[in-house]
Amino acid sequence: MAQTRRRIVIVESRDALSTLRPHGVAGFRNRVRHVGHGRLDRVGRRGILAALDRAIALGCNFFDTAWVYGDGRSEQLLGEALRRRPARDRPSPHPLVVATKVPPKNWKWPAKAEYRAADAYPSDHIREYTEKSLANLGVAALDLQQLHVWSDAWADDDGWKRAAEDLKRAGLVRAFGISVNRREPANVLRALETGLVDSVQVVYNIFDQAAEDELFPYCQRHDIAIIARVPFDEGSLTGTLTPDSQWPEGDWRNTYFNPSNLAPTLDRVERLKPLVPEGMDLPGLALRFILEHPVVSTTIPGMRRPRHVEQNLAAGDGEPLPPRLLDALRRHRWDR
Repeated sequence: MAQTRRRIVIVESRDALSTLRPHGVAGFRNRVRHVGHGRLDRVGRRGILAALDRAIALGCNFFDTAWVYGDGRSEQLLGEALRRRPARDRPSPHPLVVATKVPPKNWKWPAKAEYRAADAYPSDHIREYTEKSLANLGVAALDLQQLHVWSDAWADDDGWKRAAEDLKRAGLVRAFGISVNRREPANVLRALETGLVDSVQVVYNIFDQAAEDELFPYCQRHDIAIIARVPFDEGSLTGTLTPDSQWPEGDWRNTYFNPSNLAPTLDRVERLKPLVPEGMDLPGLALRFILEHPVVSTTIPGMRRPRHVEQNLAAGDGEPLPPRLLDALRRHRWDR
């Protein structure tokens, strides 16, 4: 059966193609491909630019980054890639969409309810880092600005709300979003009620399905875009981890995949492998699972090498997963 090219329209930094979806970020409806491009701070300049150039050439048009990735360096590299795009490709029927994130002023990850909103996201701090990101990227306006951490205890604070309104009014951002804490997908619903939030970035993958409970239905009713992050569960759903897997000193995956977590994770991955259809690999299945959900606007796997770009973008092509396979994958939900 012939494969169909799926395309989506949002901006981020992680890869893969998909069909046009009804959900979009503040006017970006039908502009973003289902697979975007993610963080860029762990590879040398030449490798990053090669991956970005390949992603753009293959039609990836959503690029997500953050000021904290290399203290602005990731944004600068993305801006360089945007300027390197051949003039013949501009304008494009699917313009490139750029998203970034404001770090909390108190530099505390993850956000907690006991932290004061005024210490994390005062209005002037959001404006300051938006202007830094604009300079790093070399653009006049951001397609999507996001708060990098969030607690819904801050929903009533006037500072972040004033910043969102002022930045839109000034034409410095076209849409405003929030990235929510891992395993707290509903910890943003009060903020969404303000009507100021155009997108939510949330962990969603075969293991982490809790976003389907409350967040996805709310966003579907109110036409709020969903950006699915961590599609490979920090690497476990690539199928490449082993009991001896190690990471460089300081890499937070050493904590995430600690001995008490790595062994049960590998066991669950092994139980998934028999479900991978012929002609597909586990990473491709992981991306397809995410893209099957009608509320998801895009997913953002990190793509640091051209071959990752090609593999991930290819996952956005093809037939929908059979309903029985989707049902089987849903039974692998893991509420940790």
